Amino acid sequence: MPLAPESGGDGSTGVDPLSDVLRGVRLTAAVFFRVEARSPWVIGLPDGATIARSVTPRAQHVISYHVVTDGSCWGGVPGEPPVSLGAGDVLVLPHGDPYVMSLSSDLRGGPDHAEVLGFLAAMSAGRLPFTVTEDGGGPERLQLVCGFLGCDVRPFNPLLATLPRLLCVRRTGSMADDPLEKLVEFTIAESRDRRAGGECVRLRLGELMFVEVVRRHLATLPPEQRGWLAGLRDPVVGRALALLHERPAHPWTLEELARDSGASRSVLAERFTQFVEDSPMQYLTRWRMQIAARLLAESTSKVSAVALDVGYDSEAAFSRAFKKAAGVPPATWRQRHAARVVGTR
Repeated sequence: MPLAPESGGDGSTGVDPLSDVLRGVRLTAAVFFRVEARSPWVIGLPDGATIARSVTPRAQHVISYHVVTDGSCWGGVPGEPPVSLGAGDVLVLPHGDPYVMSLSSDLRGGPDHAEVLGFLAAMSAGRLPFTVTEDGGGPERLQLVCGFLGCDVRPFNPLLATLPRLLCVRRTGSMADDPLEKLVEFTIAESRDRRAGGECVRLRLGELMFVEVVRRHLATLPPEQRGWLAGLRDPVVGRALALLHERPAHPWTLEELARDSGASRSVLAERFTQFVEDSPMQYLTRWRMQIAARLLAESTSKVSAVALDVGYDSEAAFSRAFKKAAGVPPATWRQRHAARVVGTR
């Protein structure tokens, strides 16, 4: 089965590694709702694994994000100073840290975690309206759009590994010209009108909002930034990543990859490791295992066929590599993850 489009006639690749990773880790909107609050208001959320058990029991991981549509608030994780958020700003918790949102910089108080998890479970099950009102009676007002996205972290998710614990993306330009603002408006309209197909539309919009946040974060990274995401901007590393994602089943050697990336072997090896913290061949093996995990979960292909699709002629060699990366044999992975269905709200 084809895993990527062919290269162009000029030798360039049409593959976008960021899109490829987002597809490969099966990003899924789990819960999505709007909050209208007045002071005093504070809410603390437990770690992502605990949230996942309440809202997406079969998801490996949950990413939390909050878009401020009106007013201002604060958000923070343990061990780091809180950050202030204004209209148009987005707060993302990529790694599943526990965190607090508040109208005040004093991030203390609020309902206990059991109450919060009960609310999220009810929202996920569709027992609550899309807009939740928290009227503390005070003068300060806040409107938030809150989303919780399920995704894979195993065997390999290079995007999450490169994001900070607390990712704050500031609005750029006017709200009228802000793509993220348009996505939020579209989602609120879909939820208000309740037209046929609205659930599917809101799911896709939730995914699009997260992708837009990642793109905006990438655009604001300083030149000296390192990591997988920053590597996409580097001419040599970005080209090598695109080639590996374009042809993951190809029997790449460092020499061939360096030649096609327009660099020497030593330059490619050094720059790739600086950004990605893996050698090119180590990265290729890990990405192949992520592709294999998706194929095992989403198709009925035999393990031997999946092995061939990701560049292994030997089923035994593939099974050893997969177990090393995922912790379980391919058949066990399929049994645990096949036909995973994640609800959305």
